[in-house]
Amino acid sequence: VNFDGAAGRHLDGSNNSLDHYQTELDMVQGGFDRMQLSGPAGAANVGVGESSACQRCGETFGRADRVFRAGGEAWHEHCFVCAQCFRPFEGGRFYEFDGRKYCEHDFSVLFKPCCAKCGEFIVGRVIRAMQSSWHPDCFTCQLCGLALTDAFVKNLGRALCKDCNAKERVRGAARFLCNRCHDIIEADQVLRFKGDNYHPYHFNCTGCRAELTAEAREKDDQLYCIRCFDKLGVPVCARCRRPIEERVVHAINKAWHVEHFVCAVCEKPFNGTRFFERRGQAYCETHFQQLFGQACFVCNDTISDECVQACCKSWCSAHFQCSVCDRQMNQKTKFYEYDLKPVCKPCYEKFPTELRKRLAKIHKLAR
Repeated sequence: VNFDGAAGRHLDGSNNSLDHYQTELDMVQGGFDRMQLSGPAGAANVGVGESSACQRCGETFGRADRVFRAGGEAWHEHCFVCAQCFRPFEGGRFYEFDGRKYCEHDFSVLFKPCCAKCGEFIVGRVIRAMQSSWHPDCFTCQLCGLALTDAFVKNLGRALCKDCNAKERVRGAARFLCNRCHDIIEADQVLRFKGDNYHPYHFNCTGCRAELTAEAREKDDQLYCIRCFDKLGVPVCARCRRPIEERVVHAINKAWHVEHFVCAVCEKPFNGTRFFERRGQAYCETHFQQLFGQACFVCNDTISDECVQACCKSWCSAHFQCSVCDRQMNQKTKFYEYDLKPVCKPCYEKFPTELRKRLAKIHKLAR
């Protein structure tokens, strides 16, 4: 079999900063364009004076023997068979390799490469890459499907085109790719517009026409510099620095997206639940107690003097009051618990008799 091969181009991977992104190109294009296909072989009886011997068994031919001749050699009819399956050649056609003759099927199984994608035998041009053989139409980028006829980049065991490899490098390096110039953007210089990433210098402010920076703001599909955006009167989230166009949370003298107003420790959104403030930070009750001690249930301030523990809560002495009549109470005042809140005795006695009996039974079981 004659192979017709040409070396592929190598891509330079020296600028790849990640160890797990290695650029490799090992492509050899070849083909079975000129296979040694012989036949059909001629068949005839031995003529007078002919004394040639069989190429396989070495015996001479008898006058009545049917002889197959090809390429100056001769065989008995039963000797002219495939070197692999020992069956006669269909139509007398055979393939020859290293001096041995094969039928078409066995030659394909033994010597023709098999495509790693479609599983079919490859006749003609073959691409050898990634330790496999491929039809030219089957060897494509595993992300975008582009045919890799000239060169490819090996990325984490995948064959990728140059563009897809660049995107994968950007994703792995936690950096961004500009949607306009397709160049890498540093994390602190990215401008998001309509869901895509851009270099800021590709745009100008809608209001003053100044070149924008990464701090530009978007409103109604238009980009503005900080100065022009502030004139629009749109609140800006204190965490992501993006305009708030839907629900807004006003807390700690700032505006927030609902999903961005979170505990400073566990980062769980408050979603309208109680929070505690300390030095400009918001905390959920659990982490506030862990970090700063007891906080008054009423004023949210840390209790520095006398602390009243009641109804599974902490209270300043000045804020421990009856939840019904707001009567000032202390630790010596007799009170009852109702709905996890303190109720003084006079107010409790005004409750319906049936309700008091039910509360008494609940308190008794809780003990």
